[in-house]
Amino acid sequence: MGGFFGAVSKEDCVFDLFFGVDYHSHLGTRRAGLAVYSEDEGFDKAIHNIENAPFRTKFTKESNDMHGTMGIGCISDFEAQPILVRSHHGTFAIATVGKVNNSDEIVDEIIKGKTHFFEMHGGDINQTELIAAIINQKDNFIDGIRYAQEIVDGSISILILTPKGIYAARDKYGRTPIFIGQKDSGYCASFESFAYLNLGYADCKTLGPGEVVVMTTEGVKTLIQPGDKMKICTFLWIYYGYPSSSYEGISVEEMRYKCGQALAKRDTHEVDIVAGVPDSGTAHAIGYSNESGVPYTRPFVKYTPTWPRSFMPTHQSKRNLIAKMKLIPIKGLIKDKRMLMIDDSIVRGTQLRETAEYLFANGAKEVHIRPACPPLLYGCKYLNFSRSTSEMELITRRVIQELEGGEPSAEVLKEYANPDSEKYQQMIDKICETLKFTSLRYHRLDDMLASVGIDEDKLCTYCWDGRE
Repeated sequence: MGGFFGAVSKEDCVFDLFFGVDYHSHLGTRRAGLAVYSEDEGFDKAIHNIENAPFRTKFTKESNDMHGTMGIGCISDFEAQPILVRSHHGTFAIATVGKVNNSDEIVDEIIKGKTHFFEMHGGDINQTELIAAIINQKDNFIDGIRYAQEIVDGSISILILTPKGIYAARDKYGRTPIFIGQKDSGYCASFESFAYLNLGYADCKTLGPGEVVVMTTEGVKTLIQPGDKMKICTFLWIYYGYPSSSYEGISVEEMRYKCGQALAKRDTHEVDIVAGVPDSGTAHAIGYSNESGVPYTRPFVKYTPTWPRSFMPTHQSKRNLIAKMKLIPIKGLIKDKRMLMIDDSIVRGTQLRETAEYLFANGAKEVHIRPACPPLLYGCKYLNFSRSTSEMELITRRVIQELEGGEPSAEVLKEYANPDSEKYQQMIDKICETLKFTSLRYHRLDDMLASVGIDEDKLCTYCWDGRE
């Protein structure tokens, strides 16, 4: 995944840029960068690896040494960015969030014009470099951005820093958000709306799907009007969004309470306590407890001062090791208890299986698991979520293949996505047995969408039901 932040100011913007980007640290743990512009010094840029240290630590020097009245920054789990580009548009810096599925096809087409690309480790092309190259195929930024939105299969949201202002372009279908903040000295553009509140900005506007604006200290001008069709990622509310985030006016924290309430209304098992797998399961568990009357407790706590997110770094063996090491049990709240645990989702199943084993080893009598979203059946096509994975790594697909004796057809997969079908229940029972839970009940898709509370047609549910 990734997040970005940009600011234009009548004063030096680096303080706002530094902390605005830092507030996106929950969206990436591998690469981060800043790019600034000032009339006196021109462009300046810095990129660091942040796998072993937080953004603030790695960019302390830049926060003191960089100067500019405009700047953009990005935290990412993938490509290093922002990148600095010199072209017929002049020099500009660019950062992106999204996923390009047809990059090879686009690269082959652009290379015909004798353009070259630098390959990253593993032979991949830096996605942000590719978007810059697409934009450079046209005579101006507006046409270039529109062209990128048209030809990219996947999704792409963009910030571009130029000497005249910052362009902000939301993905064609609004799969990721861009918020604009305003204060007396200028404006900012941000993936997360809360990222600018403590910096003195007030909400100005939310970009619509495909909308493109340019920010200067004089104001925010819409260059491309928003489209009618939206497919914002529902997983932003379930997991990726920070508790203080809101998307399309819907609070992440409040949505998670509603998810927990809906789970409780459909549950039949008697338990002694309910708890959330920290951190994203916590709000869901509070909602469950409030609705059911079952006491909410914290039978283990996450040691956060030095550990990164549990699913990073990239290698699975390291993820699993960190997931085990960072959870500290409170044995008095576990021993002899019938426990109901809520996590945001089950992907591979490895971590949650080990969590259940961990609880049983510390004396739990029963461990009932309630994921806060439906079974993940499809790998995400639209966003570079580092928690998303290839479909055959999903425990659902492994179990389905075992039950079906091979790769299922599209029609059969639809049956497994239907919570009222016999195949769905067979899949759940098999997952429960494989992961050694006492019981397993997933959140239903209809209940989850009702918890968001906006038009279902505006929500992307591809990873659960395969609907594009």
